[in-house]
Amino acid sequence: MVFRRCPKLARILIKSVSKTFFNEKTGEHVHALENVSLTVEDGEFVCIVGPSGCGKTTLLNIVAGLEKPTKGEVLVDGKPVVSPGPDRVMVFQEYALFPWRTVLGNVEFGLEIAGVPREERRKIALRYIRLVGLSGFENKYPHELSGGMKQRVALARALVMNPKVLLMDEPFGALDAQTRNIMQAELLRIWQATRKTILFVTHSILEAVYFADRVVVLTARPGRVKRIFKVNLERPRKKGSPEFMEVRNAILEELKEEVLASLKAELGREVYETKKLIG
Repeated sequence: MVFRRCPKLARILIKSVSKTFFNEKTGEHVHALENVSLTVEDGEFVCIVGPSGCGKTTLLNIVAGLEKPTKGEVLVDGKPVVSPGPDRVMVFQEYALFPWRTVLGNVEFGLEIAGVPREERRKIALRYIRLVGLSGFENKYPHELSGGMKQRVALARALVMNPKVLLMDEPFGALDAQTRNIMQAELLRIWQATRKTILFVTHSILEAVYFADRVVVLTARPGRVKRIFKVNLERPRKKGSPEFMEVRNAILEELKEEVLASLKAELGREVYETKKLIG
């Protein structure tokens, strides 16, 4: 008798997802995504890049359960996503912290809502505050923190719920370049310590190559998977190295046509041609 192992389930399975919105002002239907299929394995770090308006955030919202697909479905651990759930936590570009709560209070919030006893939730929250490098700031309020520190609080608040999946929508987009570099290194450290499954949306190809096991390139609207790049570089990655730049340039070349298509759609043919002529 031959025994066969059951195939390992993907942590996230996106199956032929399409999404259409109705614009009440114009009376038009907007096709945001078309037939997107993607698998993300347990512990994998996957980045999504694409031109503005290609549906990156919409796709993340569908995985989070904040939006419903027009067609197709998303499964997490083999179960269909029909609503938000504790197995998936979103980290946004805006920190969305409660200004009346301290760092500790913000990080504890989800555990408090879940009914975790006070002493236990404080112990768990303090552990994740240490993990994101904010020990000593537990009693500070959001207005007393820098942008990078606020994003650390948002990350700790997400991690404290011990989700299976972290969904990150340009979480460092509002930070200055130096703080962004620091936060990138910190997120990489935290991911290596926790091995959470991460689906990460970014406009920065450099950021995508720095983080990702795989980089997914979406087309101009409606967003479709154009190509997936596997990044076979050891971590931590040196952004200026020839190997790093080779991957970055390949993705940039793949994306260039889609950015031009997006500009053409947004600006109109005449403006597009003018921009093309002046370089």
